[in-house]
Amino acid sequence: MCPCGGLPLHLFMPPSSETPATLSVAARRLRFTEAGREAAVEVAVEMPVNIVYGTMPYAVMMASPGDLEDFVVGFSLTEGVIAAASDIRGIALRHEADGIVADVELAPERFRAHLARRRNLTGRTSCGICGIETIAELPQAEGQGVARPEPVSEKAIAWALAALDYCQPLHRLTRAVHAAAWCDMRGRIVTAREDVGRHNALDKLIGARLLAGCDRRGFLLVTSRASFEMVEKAAIFGAGTLVAISAPTSFAIDRAMTLGITLVAVARADGATLFTGALAAHRSEITT
Repeated sequence: MCPCGGLPLHLFMPPSSETPATLSVAARRLRFTEAGREAAVEVAVEMPVNIVYGTMPYAVMMASPGDLEDFVVGFSLTEGVIAAASDIRGIALRHEADGIVADVELAPERFRAHLARRRNLTGRTSCGICGIETIAELPQAEGQGVARPEPVSEKAIAWALAALDYCQPLHRLTRAVHAAAWCDMRGRIVTAREDVGRHNALDKLIGARLLAGCDRRGFLLVTSRASFEMVEKAAIFGAGTLVAISAPTSFAIDRAMTLGITLVAVARADGATLFTGALAAHRSEITT
């Protein structure tokens, strides 16, 4: 049984079942030491999702078609369009020939604020900052109320890593998607989301947690590298600890230090590397 409980309360229109998460395609499996064979292979569906606030298109993101309400909420938060889930009055999904349109109704005061800072962006798979024109436009999480994290134990991280595969059904089918999971302080995976884009998976997870109205005691676990965008999104959400299966970038480490986030990366079954912050097991601060 998958240990990913705690599914969020969906407040908006349920997603349409018109678009499957995978497609079965004809392929040929190759064996370098023997003859190949024909096979049906499950591949991850990737499609454009146009996010529209009011009547104004804002972003076109390449994403997996599942959990799109969660994605819209999390994306809106980490983009700075909203400050809380209550800033969104409703989400309606429209399936069109070329993709999905997410019509988002913002609270009036939030929509007015959005109009003042509106920008357009075209996102590709795993792209987090397309559309900006200068370095000064890079997203900054300062002022978002990032709290000092409660130290997480090494044992909790190990427990979460061991359970992660059970929470990735789409990845088991396709081997082509990322996952983001929210883990409690004991390392139990409470909520997990998948997407072809690593940023999208994290936004979906953040949206799910916002809609569920859950607290921030716990940590984030992602299957991707720890880039600065992932650190920024974690900080905006209010997570104190980010654990990544792959390696961090130098900018991610710098941002994690600045924002007071504990960053653990290169996380494997046999160990991990602590880059910033402290873990409960030894509490040794990293300052350089």
